[in-house]
Amino acid sequence: MAPAMPQQRDYYEVLGVDRRATGSQIADAYRKLAIRYHPDKNPGNEEAAERFKEAARAFEVLSDDNLRSRYDRFGHAGLQGGGGRHEFNDIADIFEAFGDIFGGGVFAGSQRRGPRPRAGRDVFCTVSLTLLEASRGVTKTIAFGRHEACGSCDGSGARKGSTPVPCDYCAGRGQVVQSAGVFRLQTTCPACQGRGSVIRDRCPDCSGEGLTEERVERRVTIPAGVDSDVRVRLAGEGEPGSAGGPPGDCYCVIEIEEHPFLSRDGRDLHCEVPVTFSQAALGATVEVPTLDGPRPLELKRGTQPGDVIRVRGLGMPEVRGRGLGDLHVHIQVEVPKTLSPRAEQLLRELAAEEQAAVSPKRSGFFERLTEYFRAQPPQDDAPQDRPQGGREKP
Repeated sequence: MAPAMPQQRDYYEVLGVDRRATGSQIADAYRKLAIRYHPDKNPGNEEAAERFKEAARAFEVLSDDNLRSRYDRFGHAGLQGGGGRHEFNDIADIFEAFGDIFGGGVFAGSQRRGPRPRAGRDVFCTVSLTLLEASRGVTKTIAFGRHEACGSCDGSGARKGSTPVPCDYCAGRGQVVQSAGVFRLQTTCPACQGRGSVIRDRCPDCSGEGLTEERVERRVTIPAGVDSDVRVRLAGEGEPGSAGGPPGDCYCVIEIEEHPFLSRDGRDLHCEVPVTFSQAALGATVEVPTLDGPRPLELKRGTQPGDVIRVRGLGMPEVRGRGLGDLHVHIQVEVPKTLSPRAEQLLRELAAEEQAAVSPKRSGFFERLTEYFRAQPPQDDAPQDRPQGGREKP
């Protein structure tokens, strides 16, 4: 029985390189280990096969700048949850991912059977919503670009009336076998790029690519409560797959337009409402902005500048339908810059009244202020020869 392999070894240790190794040094180290532990060279040796896979995992991480940075900072924990890593199920998976390390080929006997089906790439578009649309939900028509099968050649790449022919160089297999020392390497056919066929007479509309770029319009339903940077997925509306693979998806990235009066914090809304001194002191009914238009709000007597009044249920809905947020009204007391003669007379009478009947709160403040300065120790007199006005005495 083969000895158990150590779990989660340091990837630099696996490849035998320094932590400051360059990309080329990492690639060279991986190439040597891959040749050393390749199953064709070690038939039936399970330990060699595990070493081969372990080296591939290490190379995948350390050859990618983003993955390597995360690994250097957090170790193996930084790679949990996928992070773009492959799950190597067999040896062919490794050569599918890193075949270019061996000059674009694989060892004969690795059982690679031509190009594998691959999903198409995802496409993205931006959907701009008002705050009201985001709160209610809306259905919109979006437009985005993607590639589609050429209508003139039905995606074959060949001129209408003709078809691709088998590649003469590889006899339609898409792969050729080359010798490299004691090894026989199976490489992608340079003539047909692995397709197994070539196009003698190219389609003029797609230049033989089989794809043309199209502008597509679709209807998308945006749920109520979405916020900026939320992505709404349209399955199967992305780029077409290759070798029979499924198409990618289209992601609509939400952008919320700025509201003239309301700002958003999660599912809560905030607004600032200016009031006069008399409204704050005596209490009043003022109008505040909401998603449904102006709404009356009662101010209590003695409302202070900076007070925040919370109105429940006037915020944004949860995307998953778990209730509504609140509206937070921030009170701003405005001080008039100009006064009519009558207003000035009334304010002077108010000032005189305030001096005659000081409120208990103000009275307490001034009493504490006086007691504080009385309790301070006396300061020493300044020396007579201290320089005055920044000049020294002669």
